[in-house]
Amino acid sequence: MSRITVIGLDGGPLDAEAEALLEQAALVVGGSRHLAALGVEGERSAVLEGDLSGALARIEWSEGPVVVLASGDPGFFGILRLLKERFGSGNLRILPGVSSVARAFAHAGLSWEDAVTVSAHGRDPRRATNVCRAHPKVAVLTSPEFGPADLARELEGWGRAFFVAERLGEPDERTFAGDAAAVAGEEWENPNVVLVLDEERAASGRGWITSGVEGPDRWALPEDGFEHRSGMITKAEIRALVLACLGPGPGDLIWDVGAGSGSAAIECARFGAAAMAVERDPASCDRIRDNATRHGARVRVVQGVAPEALHDLPEPDAVFIGGSGGNFEEIVKLCAVRARRAVVLTLITLERVLPACRILQGCDLEVETTFMQASRVKDVGELHRLAAETPVFVVSGRKP
Repeated sequence: MSRITVIGLDGGPLDAEAEALLEQAALVVGGSRHLAALGVEGERSAVLEGDLSGALARIEWSEGPVVVLASGDPGFFGILRLLKERFGSGNLRILPGVSSVARAFAHAGLSWEDAVTVSAHGRDPRRATNVCRAHPKVAVLTSPEFGPADLARELEGWGRAFFVAERLGEPDERTFAGDAAAVAGEEWENPNVVLVLDEERAASGRGWITSGVEGPDRWALPEDGFEHRSGMITKAEIRALVLACLGPGPGDLIWDVGAGSGSAAIECARFGAAAMAVERDPASCDRIRDNATRHGARVRVVQGVAPEALHDLPEPDAVFIGGSGGNFEEIVKLCAVRARRAVVLTLITLERVLPACRILQGCDLEVETTFMQASRVKDVGELHRLAAETPVFVVSGRKP
């Protein structure tokens, strides 16, 4: 099979080597705009479009050298992975350009070693959106089906600033800075990159790891790490099991319903998930905000009474129900229907355990119930005793 050279285009002129490879190629494959910009046409060209099967077949059948034109760095969310899977790395040579993400941050005048990059191109955009809700500096590679306006509408109310870099490297490239409402009201040309910024939480100082992604140094934090009302907080030992059942991580959205101190939501946020704390008591809402600030966590607080307060929230991956008031069964059912992965409850009374299990099972979730009773060692003068904490049922429903 003929050798394939992948040339990344970034708006700058081709160097002499790339020019020569392009001239000698028996077949040049690329997007229609790239082929047109370089004047490649006729039988010597193949357009990358649709499922790409036609262009890939042309590459396979070519008896002479092949050039594939790509945007920016083809190894960064680009076509390189597909070419390697189809033709093997031994037949590939890569001449990368500057990635669109690097150019976008350069236009914005921002460093980007601490940024998270996500793609909504050919992928479920909700995970990219959740990363934007959770992290202070995110670059989003959009798609024609999910562009800057769609992303901005999903992030309204989350306090994000936007920088849209449109058609980078093209003669008509454009950049735009604004809030969610301004971006949602514009029409955008493809391709584009969107930088989503929480300017109040943007990392400061020099980091040591790209994307600024560091796991928490500990979890199941002690209760005295949170301000709470009269002991109304999920105990650390219980919270450890709850977190294990929820499985929060980047790209997830977690609801904490009846959040109280917000300890569960805050711990989920520290794992990189987007977190929403739903709480009806205004004073508790203030405590949740203070606790989140204390732990450097981004949690969106929704003051309201469940289940009504849940109806307009974005779809969660997992839900923790720590408090439910008088509408218990209605709340459990709504959460079981909306959650994509899991619902976890902590209950004290047996009379609520069985109804909760029936509701979760009726929504086709696989249910496990654990009775937990932890005791902590307490000093009694020079002696020690075991002090039992309140026993709790942890009910977990998970989609198969």
